Amino acid sequence: MSRRRRLLSWLARALVKIGIDAVAWAAIQSTTGYGVHRLTVRRLDHDTWVTRRRRWERGGAFYVEQLRIRRWKGLLPEAGAVFAGGFDKGRLGARSADHLRRHVIETRRAEIGHWLALLPTPLFWRWNPRWLALVMTAYAAAINGPCIVAQRYNRLRLQRVLERLESSGAPR
Repeated sequence: MSRRRRLLSWLARALVKIGIDAVAWAAIQSTTGYGVHRLTVRRLDHDTWVTRRRRWERGGAFYVEQLRIRRWKGLLPEAGAVFAGGFDKGRLGARSADHLRRHVIETRRAEIGHWLALLPTPLFWRWNPRWLALVMTAYAAAINGPCIVAQRYNRLRLQRVLERLESSGAPR
């Protein structure tokens, strides 16, 4: 077999695997998105080990100082309202304590969804060659990582505002 034919054969096999990976990622993202959409507000009205504040975040200062989040977070897509009854986190909306609490809950929902979407990443190592598994791992981190960071940053900010509102005795 000629060198050119081997290269074309390799490229065809790689493109098929990339196509399978793309379909798999679309299914994973959609499934996890729908799954977290179905979680009740009660399941999300408190922080868990995954979503709790971390000392190193310094109330969101880490994200501002180290990751320059204000420069890029507005470029991220907002898909909270994709499913019926969803919540659009793209705008703050009402400034009541109840609305802020709901917004905090929805940032937890989104963060958990993106963490769950990362979990299947090791599966891509089972059927892909090492180079493509590395690409898929980088893809998963690049797609979900910034969204996780943005949700954490937004929640920390919203919780600060909510705490101030509640301590001042503002109406619900």
